[in-house]
Parts: sequence; structure tokens; C-alpha cells
Amino acid sequence: MEQEELHMRIKPFVALRPTSEAAPSVAELPYDVVKTEEAASRAAGNPRSYFHISRSEIDLPAGTNPYSPAVYEKAASNLAEFQKNGTIIREKKEYLYVYRLQMGRHVQHGIAGCFHIEDYERNIIKKHEKTRADKEEDRARHLRTLNANTGPVLMFHRDDKDVSAIVMEVERGNPLFDFTAPDGVKHTVWQISGTERLVRAFDAIKDAYIADGHHRCASAVKVGCEKRAANRAHRGDEEYNWFMGVIFPAGQLNVLAYNRVVKDLNGMSPAAFLDAVRGKGFEVRESKQDTPAAPGRAAMFLAGKWHEIAWPPRLAEGKPHKLDVTVLQEQVLGPILGIDDPRTSKRIEFVGGVKGAEELARLVASGERAVAFSMHPVSVNDVMAYSDAGLIMPPKSTWFEPKLRSGLFIHTL
Repeated sequence: MEQEELHMRIKPFVALRPTSEAAPSVAELPYDVVKTEEAASRAAGNPRSYFHISRSEIDLPAGTNPYSPAVYEKAASNLAEFQKNGTIIREKKEYLYVYRLQMGRHVQHGIAGCFHIEDYERNIIKKHEKTRADKEEDRARHLRTLNANTGPVLMFHRDDKDVSAIVMEVERGNPLFDFTAPDGVKHTVWQISGTERLVRAFDAIKDAYIADGHHRCASAVKVGCEKRAANRAHRGDEEYNWFMGVIFPAGQLNVLAYNRVVKDLNGMSPAAFLDAVRGKGFEVRESKQDTPAAPGRAAMFLAGKWHEIAWPPRLAEGKPHKLDVTVLQEQVLGPILGIDDPRTSKRIEFVGGVKGAEELARLVASGERAVAFSMHPVSVNDVMAYSDAGLIMPPKSTWFEPKLRSGLFIHTL
């Protein structure tokens, strides 16, 4: 008996979405890239802000535990209010959508739709990051209470000419949404009425990869499996079998560095720390460059100066090769600075590359932090290599930019 050939599945869905007029006011950054205080500040004076749904603790008394039942209940009541007052409406039929992001000269074109939880279970949709149980359960509780996927998972696939040709055709039409967010990123969305060609085109795609949204994806699969187990009449085509995502061609993604900032030098003076780094076989020299020109090195801000640190290629050997953040952790952060587990240590912070090296220098120059490391970004090929090998990348390895906006689509279960 021949083994079934596995491939991607994508499905149109009946979305809840803002009106075209309301979309610029509704759309917000993903819930997990802002803290409560920032969400509250962004939503101040804007009753349409999607943070009232994705970070609903902002509408409760200060100090409310963001994981309390009241937070999820408030999110559900806010979603109901958005529908009642007409900010969000339900489509009359199923659609897929083209979602184009433009940040400066960078442009990427994705497909918004639903993806099957079994494809995640079968590892057709591949992961490169560990999820934390507490964060996964937070999104699961949010999903159970609202009975909806409220934020899309960012995914990618190897470039496919048939999918790209369909996207180009769709973009010749009039967009549903077209606005520029406060951060300067332009968001344009088109409805796809005839989805059969696109669904067939995805039959030729064998793998998909999660870029951003591992916790959103894992929680959607968890809740979908719960509903599947509880439904004695389960067929496999129920909406809970699907989660919402936006999938882009790999060649269009823009990966920025994920930088490191450390609070102290583990009891050493700057000079002693530099000697310890050299003792690991690293080359260290003062430099005017605040970003590394290539992999195998990092720019380090220490005692008011930028330095370039470079390590021997043998330290990166392996299949797949060790990433720069791994070498830095194994050779410097762990043995010299005493940060044994960067996932749990309170002495290290991670700064997305979108904030620039200036933010790293500011943190150290202010005295708030002792040393910062500006990293070279990993490549999309690195992400695929680790995912294909079933390996987990180090924490905070990738920062994809621009970010999808939440609130433009909601998938109800």
C-alpha cells in the first residue's frame, strides 16, 4: 500500500473583520510584542483599538492579574460590543485574502486563511521554537472564552510561482483595506472570491514553517484537539480543526537581528571581561561599526565603546551549523557572565533589531545595563534547516519585521 503523500492545506473562512473605514483604528501590533502599559497607552482615546480584545486587562483596574478570568471575560464582552456597534462585521461568505506589507522599500505578499491542526500534528507545519506552558495556556484560555482565533500566525513556505501568479492577479483589483500604520508600515488587503485555484496551488506545497506565533499556533491546536475529543459526532471539517494564519513566500521575508543586553559583568571590571573573552580564542578590537558585517562575529558595546568580537569557525561547526547566538551563549554569556539559562535569567534582556543598535548603546551608556551585543541576523534558510532537522533554535533567535497587524481578521470556531 502506497503511503499517502502529505501536503499543505489552506481553507477560506467566514471572517469577522472591521469595516474598511474602521480598519486603521482597529488594527494593532500582536499582543505579545507590547507590555500592558504600552497597550494601554496606544489604546488611550481609541475605543476601537484591538488591544481592548487582545490585551483586555487595559480596561480593568490597574494591577489586575493579566491571567485572571476577568481578563478573558472582558475580552469576550469587548468583542461582542465591537460587533454590536458595527466596528466589526461578519463576512457573508468564505474568503481567502491577500495581505501585503510594505516597510520602506521592503514588500511582502501573503495569503490569509485557515490551516489544519492535523498539519501541525503531522509536522507539515514545522516549528523552530519551544513554547512555554504558561503562555500557551494563556492563549488557550483566551481562545476558549472567545471561541475564536483572534490573532494570525505568521508562516512561510518555499517560493512557488503558481501561488505568486495568483497573488499578482488579485492585487490588480480594488483593496478591502489600505492604510499606513503609525509606525510607517503600509497594510493592504484584498478579498479573494474564487479560491479554488489557490487551494489547488497549495496542494503542491509540501511544507510550511512558523515564523512568529508559536504560542498562538500551539494553543489553537490544543483547543482544537479538546473540541475534537469532546465531540462524539466529530467529522473533521468543523471550524475548530482549523486555525488562522498568514503565509508568505520564504524569499520575501525580512529577518532582523535579535540582540542581547546584560545587566552586569558578573563581578568583573570591563578590562577583566575583555581578557576573559580573548581567553576563549575570540579576536577583540575597538570598532566604529555597531552592527556585525557577517556571521561569525558580533558588535559589542562596553564602557562607552563599540568593539568587534569574532570567533574561530570551528566553534560554529555542526549539522546544521551553530548559530551566532548559540556560540555567544556557549562561549561568553554562560561561562563568563554566568547566564546559564537565557530563558529564565533575569540578568539578560533581548532587544528586537527593529529598535536599532542605538537602543543598545543607550541602555549601556545610561548605566542601566553593563554590556550589549549586536548580532548578525539569521537567515530564513537557517530557520528552515533547523525546522527540517526537527531541532529547536535558541530562544530569541529571530525577529521578523514588519509585523502583521491583529484585528483585521478573526476566525470563529
